[in-house]
Amino acid sequence: MKFYIKQHRFYCGIDLHANAMFVCVLDSTGEVVLHKNIPTRPKAFLRLIKPYREDLVVGCECMFTWYWLADLCANEEIDFVLGHALYMRAIHGGKAKNDKIDSHKIAVLLRGGSFPVAYTYPKKMRATRDLLQRPIIWRASGPNSMPISKIPPLSTICQSLWAGLPSRVSVEI
Repeated sequence: MKFYIKQHRFYCGIDLHANAMFVCVLDSTGEVVLHKNIPTRPKAFLRLIKPYREDLVVGCECMFTWYWLADLCANEEIDFVLGHALYMRAIHGGKAKNDKIDSHKIAVLLRGGSFPVAYTYPKKMRATRDLLQRPIIWRASGPNSMPISKIPPLSTICQSLWAGLPSRVSVEI
């Protein structure tokens, strides 16, 4: 497990959802300088962090809505770190949880060097990633249908598909 250990002037932890996000910004001493719930909109986020943009790092948990935030931070040249959801849950999984507490804990983990890093997929690779993460559901009826428990893994399906393709394709003009 890798942890984010770079030092910054400001640390922004975000508990991100589809329609709203709780943003917590800590300074280098650990004092909360901003803690607010805002709509999940790029302009609202940029307006909120404007006073803290110099030497700011933004971190959020790897959930289904992080793509736009990673792209926005890249375009605006703001450091962005994606947190590994499973490891984050193990580190800060407490009984009292809400969005405000989660955003603060994410910022604290960033500041303290305990933020477990997940791979931030580049924009051009995300479609493939999404496709491979979706479960394959075979729906068929009749004598040739296959029960869900008997479906082979995706790697086996791909190998059998690729096995039938020619190794070289020649085109005659």
